[in-house]
Amino acid sequence: MSIQYEAPLADSYGVADSFPKDFGYGEEEGDIEDSPTPSDSKPRILLMGLRRSGKSSIQKVVFHKMSPNETLFLESTNKIYKDDISSSSFVNFQIWDFPGQVDFFDPTFDYEMIFRGTGALIFVIDAQDDYVEALGRLHLTVSRAYRVNPEINFEVFIHKVDGLSDDHKIETQRDIHQRANDDLADASLEKLHLSFYLTSIYDHSIFEAFSKVVQKLIPQLPTLENLLNIFISNSGIEKAFLFDVVSKIYIATDSSPVDMQSYELCCDMIDVVIDVSCIYGLKEDGSGSAYDKESMAIIKLNNTTVLYLKEVTKFLALVCILREESFERKGLIDYNFHCFRKAIHEVFEVGGSTSRTSNQPAGTPLLKTVTLNGTPRSTV
Repeated sequence: MSIQYEAPLADSYGVADSFPKDFGYGEEEGDIEDSPTPSDSKPRILLMGLRRSGKSSIQKVVFHKMSPNETLFLESTNKIYKDDISSSSFVNFQIWDFPGQVDFFDPTFDYEMIFRGTGALIFVIDAQDDYVEALGRLHLTVSRAYRVNPEINFEVFIHKVDGLSDDHKIETQRDIHQRANDDLADASLEKLHLSFYLTSIYDHSIFEAFSKVVQKLIPQLPTLENLLNIFISNSGIEKAFLFDVVSKIYIATDSSPVDMQSYELCCDMIDVVIDVSCIYGLKEDGSGSAYDKESMAIIKLNNTTVLYLKEVTKFLALVCILREESFERKGLIDYNFHCFRKAIHEVFEVGGSTSRTSNQPAGTPLLKTVTLNGTPRSTV
């Protein structure tokens, strides 16, 4: 295995200084009764479910790099916590972790205010427990939220499946899917769509599921996928992911199917690059960043596969999978990447001083028309 670093292309970082300076996510905030802050207007993802279903563990593992084994010592959540996720301009939202005993009929619970500004509602069901009560709470939660805000994306994480056999996983997902949709049909809520995911914090399934959730909140997703398709088709690349480096959520990928083994390889590569950079890439006084505009890595596997990582922005990395014979045209790949990165910077106007249109919520990036190879590409 070899890891190589190289200097960036000249004049390719004209807007790098407008990206956030700190490498990491915001710290956990207090409960929602605290005085409002400007971040309260950011898009929200709600984590809901019964007690001990694994909501807080998911949040800590995905966004705070906690080891799955450490989550065994987390205390049960007894109040609503807000977690401000601000890795870049468009992965910019709050996660609200709800206690399992939330009572929607409590007059002090302002569910209209909460659901009105919500982009996605994730309901976590413990697959190793009797989920009859969880299905009842799921129906109550999504039906109440849908009547307040029909635009919410409803996601169901069938969690803790690491302890189940493959056949049991499939049967559990089928049963939960059938029962949940039957309940909605009985309530005449056929238009309410639920998405189901099998998840565990002990493998990459939770990152894959959260990637799908976050992608639905990015209005520029079709543009990003289009750019990735153009890039790989002109570079001889088999698969490419646009990763958020901290959480290892992939913001976008090309149109070819996602193979879990390939996704895990790319996640492991990011870990290797960051770990090596933390040891050898910082200055003698410990200053600097483990991931910056000079970050680049090449890993050659023993099956003629090459993993190629390039920095796109302060918090995003492009990780590509290709064959050794295709990598012989590295100059062409680097030129195409230069065009790709330039297009990404044109899609997203980043920076705290960027003016926002009056009808856009804070945390939503502005859009521009992308011109690639002289051809205008319409954004979302």
